[in-house]
Amino acid sequence: MRGAPYVLMKRTPMDGAECLLRTLLANEVDLCLMNPGTSEMRFVAALDRVPRMRGVLGLFEGVCSGAADGYARMTGKPAATLFHLGPGLANALANLHNARKARSPVVNIVGQHSTQHLDHDAPLTADIEAFARPVSGWVRTLERAEAMGEAASAAVAAAMGPPAGVATLIVPADFSWSEAGDPGCPAPRPCRPLPPNERVRLVACALRSGQAVGLLLSGSALQARGLRAAARLRAATGVRVFADRYAARMARGAGIPAAERIPYFPEPAQALLAGFERLILVEAHPPVSFFGYPGLRSSLAPAGCAFDVLASEDEDGAAALEWLAQEVGAPSSESAASGAPRPDLPGAGPLTAAAIGKTVGALLPEAAIVSDETVSSNERIWPHLAGARSHDHLPITGGAIGQGLPVALGAALACPGRKVVALEADGSAMYTLQSLWTMARERLDVTTVILSNRRYRILDIEMQRTGGAAVGPRAGQMIDLGRPDPDWMKLAEGFGVPAARAATAEDFIREFAASMREPGPSLIEAALTQEA
Repeated sequence: MRGAPYVLMKRTPMDGAECLLRTLLANEVDLCLMNPGTSEMRFVAALDRVPRMRGVLGLFEGVCSGAADGYARMTGKPAATLFHLGPGLANALANLHNARKARSPVVNIVGQHSTQHLDHDAPLTADIEAFARPVSGWVRTLERAEAMGEAASAAVAAAMGPPAGVATLIVPADFSWSEAGDPGCPAPRPCRPLPPNERVRLVACALRSGQAVGLLLSGSALQARGLRAAARLRAATGVRVFADRYAARMARGAGIPAAERIPYFPEPAQALLAGFERLILVEAHPPVSFFGYPGLRSSLAPAGCAFDVLASEDEDGAAALEWLAQEVGAPSSESAASGAPRPDLPGAGPLTAAAIGKTVGALLPEAAIVSDETVSSNERIWPHLAGARSHDHLPITGGAIGQGLPVALGAALACPGRKVVALEADGSAMYTLQSLWTMARERLDVTTVILSNRRYRILDIEMQRTGGAAVGPRAGQMIDLGRPDPDWMKLAEGFGVPAARAATAEDFIREFAASMREPGPSLIEAALTQEA
């Protein structure tokens, strides 16, 4: 019996867009946050042929870049972004700056005009590489369609590091619709090395020297493993343990050893570090103030303080701390886990930042994620979260305004089983308000708390600190957010997010407790009473 004739099936050529998608997937990049345009339409069309790639639409590029940062902070791996030409990338730059400071791996895909169109200086033509370089550790414009797979794998490798960072691949439109060949090979997974033996021994000697020595932690050293090793060192040697307040992620709450966060303003920060003769840096840089002020030093460490690097930012700081603990003979388990009690709910009365901190600290569920973009209210909230159930804190990193809501969005995409709380000032929320729409569309479990004082309150303080004296009536108009007052109930509901307003502590307790019980996006406008 003769079998059926063998028919040679010709493989359909793969265009550049599909090759790019499949290369990203081969490198375990399966989320793309996008705001595409004409030059990226072949990439968008390829989503139907490559369903494993999840596409998430943002209504503004700064939402996409900030969400990629939040996703990377929680997963340690990149999401892709997709932007339309130079202006699209330009709209994303502020939160890419924050991502760079967070050392977050991000892969930007930026469309470019087709190669034959570039010479005509069309309205959207721009120097995309020039836009990308200040926020990217790696930038490349694709030279030919056949290089798509190799270039995409190289972009992922560059983003993963070490050290991790932003990588930007610029893709001319004709290379997306041209035949590109096979996808690129998976890039090797990075391995963060340990510091050299001699460096660990020298730091151990510094701890035994009798000098006033502090540990300054950042990066992976501020996750639970690193904090536990630092607590062992503190128990064995008495070393003070400090946290970089601008590190991308910090474990906090019950069962997590505490570290002293360096204050925002230079005077209390310099007072905290006064008298230290050496600071040991673990994935950290020497501490400096956020701004320079008349008559004040920028360095927060005392004059003459020496710095010893235990682990650089491309090394494994948590493992280095464990090795150092072994070197000094520290006990095998720390005895100094966070002893802060869970705060009591505030009593009846006005809604202050402290009342918000107590409520969040009392009601935050286990393994929650807190995206925090508060400045003027932060010092009144922060202490009350020390006794909350264990959680991850995602703070301001680069200071570019408008990161809190997108970072919360990205964290929720990364960790769908965890409650996310965005503590957000009303002024900074306005920069990336479109995040609420994506939260609603993707049904993400994010509770947004808007601390509403209808003012850029931090600028009242900064006006005086920079020698501007009291805020006059004309200057006050540049800081005031009233006339008209933003209606947060209508703004949120217009984007599909249920909203409530709290004007007293009792109101806030009721609304926040309800939001912690119910999954899905919600917003609470917390109408703050000014504290003395």
